[in-house]
Amino acid sequence: MADIPQDGAARRVRPALLRKVAGNDAMFALGTAVARVIEMTSSSDRGTQDLALHVMSDLALTQRILRLSNAVQYRTAGGNQVTTVSRAISLLGFDNVRSAALAMLLVDALDGGQQDAAVRGELEAALCASMVGREMARISPYKGAEEASICCLFKNLGPLLVASHEYDRYREIAALVAAGKYTPAQASQLILGCSYAALAEAVLVEWDIPELIVRAQAALAPGPLPVAEDRSEWMCQVASFGIDIARLMGKSHEPARSPEVAALLERYGAALELDQEGLETLFGTVQEGMTAMLQSLSFERATKSDTPPADGLPGVLMLASLDAGADDEDEFHSSGKPKNAAERLLAGLQEVTLLRGSGKAAMHEVALAALSTLHGAMGFRFSTLCLRDARSSQYRARAALGESAAALQAGFAFPAAARRDLFHLALENDADMMIADAFSPKIRDLLPAWYKTLLPDAESFIVLPLVVNKVPLGLFYADRIVPAPEGVPQDETALIKALKAQVLAALAPA
Repeated sequence: MADIPQDGAARRVRPALLRKVAGNDAMFALGTAVARVIEMTSSSDRGTQDLALHVMSDLALTQRILRLSNAVQYRTAGGNQVTTVSRAISLLGFDNVRSAALAMLLVDALDGGQQDAAVRGELEAALCASMVGREMARISPYKGAEEASICCLFKNLGPLLVASHEYDRYREIAALVAAGKYTPAQASQLILGCSYAALAEAVLVEWDIPELIVRAQAALAPGPLPVAEDRSEWMCQVASFGIDIARLMGKSHEPARSPEVAALLERYGAALELDQEGLETLFGTVQEGMTAMLQSLSFERATKSDTPPADGLPGVLMLASLDAGADDEDEFHSSGKPKNAAERLLAGLQEVTLLRGSGKAAMHEVALAALSTLHGAMGFRFSTLCLRDARSSQYRARAALGESAAALQAGFAFPAAARRDLFHLALENDADMMIADAFSPKIRDLLPAWYKTLLPDAESFIVLPLVVNKVPLGLFYADRIVPAPEGVPQDETALIKALKAQVLAALAPA
């Protein structure tokens, strides 16, 4: 692997990309509005008056701020409704209203388009990070720490802008990260010619944002962080901490119980004076703030109740040759597998991740979404989700897609008791099997009789065991009636494993 250049100064950002995400009229207007709001200060009555006038100049913004101030956690003891912006600023606090106004500017400017789900996911991460910054400012040892909320809000600006303006590049970066070869900083450097952090710094400089906020976007060294020597270093640590917390909360319904908490405390605990109890309190407070913020924005989460058809997704991702141009979405290999399988898997993985992260989807909904992605992205003939039935001591198909799905689902069942066949061996060893030629004598000898009778024409298939804490719970099975000589490249394998990991997380006991 080639050496990955380190983040450089804003001037090193690829000029064409910078012009696109910061130079057009809409983005120039956004930058001007952002800079104007940031310049407002609570140190005088004039600052409060300027903020109130800014809010009132936009009817939609006024309605959102009033809706936020009337949320349950902000209501006054007497339960009186807040009806004026000045009262909202008094109740919420100047800095909270200013941060909310900045967040709403980003939502209005960047939300929407064919990349809607990706942009909304990144917007949610930015909003959540800003909530973390707000809470950290309250316990900061530094005077004037209120800027932490703004520093955190812009920590996710790089991915947000690329998702909004260069969606194909955004998905290429996500695919490289999902494959496990690169960090987000390395992948963005390879695809964009600059890291996400460098892009954010460059855009903020272009918008003439104060240096303290720009410096807070810098990448930190890996490993445990020391106690900050000054307010600027503390802001940088909090911005990094804020987006890490936001990412964890975005993918876990119970972040405080996630195994990633230990790594967060090891990295940030000493520097930010946080322990397990403090982190759990932070998760709860931030979640309340996020609920109120999203309600005030009338902001639908990036999760959709139904997984959209894979072939309705835009763009084509070709990891083997990033500059070779787009392939035709309608082209398939001779096996029936789409040539843009990696892109379809990535799109489905993003949807499944958002679905599980919402906390509103049942386990079977997550599993069915993953099955649908696997079936469509890889072009299988028949695909099924098979789970263990304790009452009958069998593994039985619970859902199926493809040709003769109902009939094949009814017959796809086998004893849970250990046998010396391919399916039991895969479950016992938690080994993902990708069989290119099911008629190979050695493979044929390991296929049970029930399988040969039910699916005599399956020439290639995969088996993905679902094992949690060394306990086999079931498996995904999918097949074709023709060989698949194109195989499963490393990037597709990584995405399939990541898709399976989401299902395992949903199956794991709370």
